[in-house]
Amino acid sequence: MVALGKGFSMPNNMVFRSELQPITPERFLGTDSSSSSRRRDLVFVVNPQGANGRTGREWRKLVPYLKSRLGKECNICESLTSGPCHAIDITREAIREGADAVIAVGGDGTLHEVVNGFFWAGKPVASQMNESTRSTALGLIPLGTGSDFARTFGWKNDPCEAVERVARGLRSKIDVGVISGESCEHHYFINIADIHLTAKAGFHAARYKAFGKVCYVIGALQAFMGHQNQDMRIKFNEGEWVTFPQVTAICVGNAKYFGGGMKIAPNSDPFTGNLEVVILQDFKWYDFVLKLHKLYSGTHLSVKNVSTRSVLSIEVEDISGKGGIYIQSDGEHLGFLPKKISILPAAIEMIF
Repeated sequence: MVALGKGFSMPNNMVFRSELQPITPERFLGTDSSSSSRRRDLVFVVNPQGANGRTGREWRKLVPYLKSRLGKECNICESLTSGPCHAIDITREAIREGADAVIAVGGDGTLHEVVNGFFWAGKPVASQMNESTRSTALGLIPLGTGSDFARTFGWKNDPCEAVERVARGLRSKIDVGVISGESCEHHYFINIADIHLTAKAGFHAARYKAFGKVCYVIGALQAFMGHQNQDMRIKFNEGEWVTFPQVTAICVGNAKYFGGGMKIAPNSDPFTGNLEVVILQDFKWYDFVLKLHKLYSGTHLSVKNVSTRSVLSIEVEDISGKGGIYIQSDGEHLGFLPKKISILPAAIEMIF
């Protein structure tokens, strides 16, 4: 047995044992340990409660195909998450033990946690295995409510198609965003970070995930209740502070989509080494109704009171000093301003 951190233990064939979901022999999908040195070690991090339980059901249906397609060439490990942040711990342990790839199975929330598992104390997690010849790659089988990150590449919620990507194993380095605040802690995102109204809507939407994509509509309605546009100070690329009046929302894109298919950052490209900032100012509730089709189609950048720019970093502060300005990334609530958001170019290898 190979000793791991708290709550984990792993035999030499790369089966992980998580805190509340112990791996039993019948759950291990790869069976030929004699050739393990020549086989890719793949760790599938599954959120069985994702999409109101649909992720777990779809995963169970996928396992036989996964075994038949990859079982002869790979050591396949399943690890079910048991609660918030569990996927982060699983990912870190997998990387330290030299896994060839960690594949997030679920929606943007599961992917977000797996991405954060690639880092620890502000630095990338490194393999502790002497025989490791290359870094651990990130993979994705999109089975969540929104799966917005997958939309940037035109990937559908088709698990068999996703397995084929894993089987090919083609890799490309992808940018990652990092958020820091007064506590000096670092939080990472791969899709989009956003501030104020949209972040508040995401905070409320998370409470209604059981309703599927309708949760985004409910979240937006709740966010509009009592919403006020706020003057904010913004600093781009370590430059001078600039005041932006009546800010409705700030979206910082590494990829293009959020909120269940809204193409909020149409110029974002996670291979450029830049973030796309989209700022909405002085929007009223009826502006969203009248311009919603433009937000979903990505044609809103020409609309009045919408501005955009490509940056390496952005810092945002609330001028009023009242606090309570929401920020989220990849749909996960991260607290409130002030925050700094920066890009880490080519930070993770991803399977495409």
